[in-house]
Order: sequence, then C-alpha cells, then structure tokens
Amino acid sequence: MAMIALKKLASVEELERIRRDVRERLKRYEATVVVCGGTGCTASGCSKVATALENGLVKRQLDERVRLLITGCHGFCERGPLVVIRPQGVLYQRVQPKDVDAILDETLIGHKVIEKLCYVDPQTKKRAISEDDVAFYNRQQRIIFGWNGLIDPQSIEDYIAIGGYSALAKVLFEMEPEAVVEMVKKSGLRGRGGAGFPTGVKWESVAKAHGDTKYVICNADEGDPGAYANRSLMEGNPHSVLEGMIIGAYAMGANEGYVYVRTEYPMAVELITRAVEQAQDYGLLGDNILGTGFAFSLKMFKFKVRVNRGGGAFVCGESSALMASIEGRAGEPRPKHVHMAEKGLWDRPTCLNNVETWANVPLIINRGLDWYTKVGTGGSKGTKIFSLVGKINNTGLVEVPMGITLREIIQDIGGGIRGGRSFKAVQTGGPSGGCIPKDLVDLKVDFDELTKAGSMMGSGGMIVMDDRTCMVDVAKYFVAFLKDESCGKCVPCREGLIQMHHILTRITNGEGTDDDIPLLQDLADVVAAASLCQLGGTAPNPVLTTLRYFKDEYEEHIKAKKCRAGVCKPLISYSIVAERCKGCALCKKNCPGEAIAGQPKKPHAIDAAKCLKCGMCVDVCRHEAVLVT
Repeated sequence: MAMIALKKLASVEELERIRRDVRERLKRYEATVVVCGGTGCTASGCSKVATALENGLVKRQLDERVRLLITGCHGFCERGPLVVIRPQGVLYQRVQPKDVDAILDETLIGHKVIEKLCYVDPQTKKRAISEDDVAFYNRQQRIIFGWNGLIDPQSIEDYIAIGGYSALAKVLFEMEPEAVVEMVKKSGLRGRGGAGFPTGVKWESVAKAHGDTKYVICNADEGDPGAYANRSLMEGNPHSVLEGMIIGAYAMGANEGYVYVRTEYPMAVELITRAVEQAQDYGLLGDNILGTGFAFSLKMFKFKVRVNRGGGAFVCGESSALMASIEGRAGEPRPKHVHMAEKGLWDRPTCLNNVETWANVPLIINRGLDWYTKVGTGGSKGTKIFSLVGKINNTGLVEVPMGITLREIIQDIGGGIRGGRSFKAVQTGGPSGGCIPKDLVDLKVDFDELTKAGSMMGSGGMIVMDDRTCMVDVAKYFVAFLKDESCGKCVPCREGLIQMHHILTRITNGEGTDDDIPLLQDLADVVAAASLCQLGGTAPNPVLTTLRYFKDEYEEHIKAKKCRAGVCKPLISYSIVAERCKGCALCKKNCPGEAIAGQPKKPHAIDAAKCLKCGMCVDVCRHEAVLVT
C-alpha cells in the first residue's frame, strides 16, 4: 500500500486524520489473502507462494479488490508456509505454489475449503478450518504477538490504522512524565529479557538520575533460542517497539535511543531500520515530535533512535557488555557496583529493556491498568512469548498469560509429545536455564516459580524433552555452548565452565568416577556465586538442575556405565531381537555403516564392530525389534 503524501505530523489531529484516511482506503478491499512472511515461512518458500498469489490475482483481475498482505511471523513456524483467507478466516498450512490456483478459485472465489491444506490435530485427528479451530492458537492469549498476522511490517500506515502511536499521543498531551512512570510501576510489568526486574522501578531510577543526557536502549541481540520470539516481534511489528521506546524516553527524560540487533538477523535489521526512517518522515521521531513545541505549556519533545548492529556474541545480551559494544569497545561486562541507571552508556543514565518489554508499554497506556493487571497471576503480570521447540507436536512461538502451567503449554498448546512418547523434562530460559522434570509439569510459569525450581524465564526459550533424552548429555551440550560464549574476563566463568565440561565429557564417555558428582556440584556453586556477570551467574543452571532432579542418571553413567536414553555412544550397544524382527530390511537399507545383515523375511543381525551407533535402525524399525542396551 503506497504511503500517503504528507508533511511531518504537527499535531494529534493530523495523526488521527492519517488513521482515518488509511482505514478508509483499506475498506475498498473485499477480501485479504494473508501470507506469513516470517523467518520460518521464508525458509519454507513463502516468497514463491506470495509471487504465485500476486500473479493469480492479477490474472483474475482481482488485484484491485483483494489485498495480498505479507505479514510477520504467525507463530506456527513448523507448519509454514501459512496462508489465511479473510474475511472467511480459512487457514491453510504447508502451502506450495502449485496450490495457489485452487486457493484462489475454490476458496477465495468459490468459498469452499480445501481439506488437504487444513491442519489436522495430532491428538484429536480433527481438521481445523480457521485459526480459532487450532488448539495451538485458541489456547494462547496473543495480545502482543497477534498483531503480527494483521499488518504489513514494512508499513507505518498499517500500524497507525490499528491504533499505532495513539498511546504516544496520549502520554505527550495528557500525562506528565512522572505519571507515565507511575503507571508502568503499577502495571506490574517486569523485564522480559532476563531476571524480570520491575520495569517501572528501573524507569523511575533513570528519571531521577542527574544528567542532561540520558539514553534508552532496546536489546534485540539476545542469542539464545527464546530470542527468536524477540526477533519475530521486531520483524512483524517493529513500530510497536519504537512506540514503547519513545514513550519510555518521554517518561525518563531521554533524547537518544539505540536498537542493538545482531547482524545475523538481516530481516530484523532491515525492518527496524525502515521503521525508524518512516517514524522520522512522519514526525514521530526527531525534533518537535507531534508538534509538542507548539502546544501550550508543553516543552518540545525530541528523540532520535539509531540502529546498532552487534557481532553476535552471546555475552552482549548482558547489559554492560552490550553498552561497551555500542561504544566501540570489546563486549565485556563490568562490575555492577554502579547501576546503569546512574552510569550506563558513556557513563550517562541509561535504561535497557528488551524487545518484548518495550512492546508491552503502548498496550498498558491504551488499555489501562485495570485491564493489564488482570492478565497474569501473582507477581508476574501480562503475557510472555515463548519459543516452544523440541520433542513436541506443535512447535513455534506462543504467547501465554503469566501463571499458566507447563502442562497447559506442552499438552494443550504444544499438542503433546511427538510420536506418543512420554514427557521427561523441559528446559526454560535459554542455554542458562534449568531443566524442569515431569514431576513439576503443573508448575506455574512465572518469574518467581521458575526461579524456585532452579530455572528462569530468560527471553523465553522452552525446549521439551522426551524419554529418549539423556539429561547428562543435555547438561554437557549447554555447558559447551556457554563455555565457548564466555568472554573470558573473569576466572570463575572462564575456567569453571571448562572444567565442568571436561567432567561431563568424561561421564558421558564412561570414564566418570564417584568424585565427579560432588566436584560438579562444588564447581557449579562457585561459578554461580563468583562470576562477574549473570552469564556466569546462571551458566551452571543446566548442571545444577540436572543434578537436583536427575542425579540417578549421573550415578547410572558412572557406576553402571549405562545411558538409559541410548544417547551416550560409548555406553550403549545395539542388537536385534530375533523374535520381533520380521525381516523387512528397513534397518539394513538405512544403515550408513552397512553393519546390518540378513535375508528377506528372516531375522537380521547387527555387527557391533561396524555399528556407528547412530540410532537410525531404531528410528526406522516398525516392530520395535532393535534393542539399545
């Protein structure tokens, strides 16, 4: 949709005029064909589907009456490319270019549903026609992420049409900065990027800090699995993040801001950069925002934002390391005896929040405290976006109210464990998070309860594991990642993680000793207590929680030289139970080491000397004839 020719908006009235004009123009469309253009669907080929739809609409002379809308991520990433037909509300998944003609002729024009393109629930086997019929969607509360499927992320006008920048207008002309800070405090909003520090308290500290120059920063660089949620929010609705930052700057008295985003996210970099340029063109960034300098009794409000690209270091998710990177120095953390609210970026008062935290702010202003404080439970208000992945039927991005249980997320939204296997554990909070066992599946998901269980909210990673997961191997995997990502500045983190990884490697190789478990515990405690920053402070969580909840697996690896999950290769062997084997030869055909022999319809056998222990035979066998010991 082409932008309306305009001069910089000089008043709230001009903003409202733009909103009315855009909404009026959108009314000319009789229907909308929505294509998810998020990173997941892009990888699945959504651009080819979009091109085919565009050509098909032109061919049928429908391009003036039907809008083709390319949006940000819808969340159901595994099922992409996704196409939604509105106003019918029909959802199609795993769409290919060859399906486009049928979609346009049968559904858009003929109002018929193409059943083969509909999602089928893996548990109930029911076919879903619309998003509302899909448990993955209808069990969520998508108050922030839901806008992704309704707007073009490249269009500021689409954002304005859904009420964008109305919260900014409200605070500039109806609220004092102190009132905005107080409202955010009372909302109970806590930072969505780490330990959940109260956002309003942080804002108040920056607002009260001395200094004419203050900064606000959006951290879009977090490098753990949960950061995909922040990335997709920025790619799908970048103006919601910008609006939150501008409101925060007004409340805290800041005139400069930064969006820190890693270079490996090219779509996010492109879209937030374009959003900043559009906001500047519309007079929503820069000098004299919305004509505040002409309003009676109002001081002119000016605010500018720069996009800073990070190099991809995990440690730069930590606040002081991030600020060092912006300043052009090595991304290393510093001691926190002086808070960032007093001396942050260039030793000036600074407020750092992540993408999701900033996006909550316009909602709180527009919908009010009564509404927002009823979302979520206890000391955690609002919703949280999680990257739900692992051994689960429905993977993707989910937005749920604080206080929902792990069971509801895994079973109701995630559709249960893939392949009918049993649930074993879930790891939350990214690489530094903890592993929560099945016995705590009814644990409420909020900041405080996750911390009590030894894990954390982090930026929203949630990895589901089944009974074929080795928890010692999981701990080794995450420690290996954190070891490599340590900046090396402090000894506890740098050396402690190396030693913990050595011990875990020995255990999984069948070389563990009785002294290893208490040594791991001691090392983990020291690293957690003595590290300079929270990367080191939380890095032992995978080890501490697996020792806490799965100590028997450690003991089994060390004493019995056995891995019950069949993951640690030095501790396992494969054999075929002759009574179960039907001689179908699937295992033989798929064995990469040519270690399986046997005649058709006769029991097969595995040559242990040739066996690579890859597990392929287990995966392809239909008769559960392969035994792992």
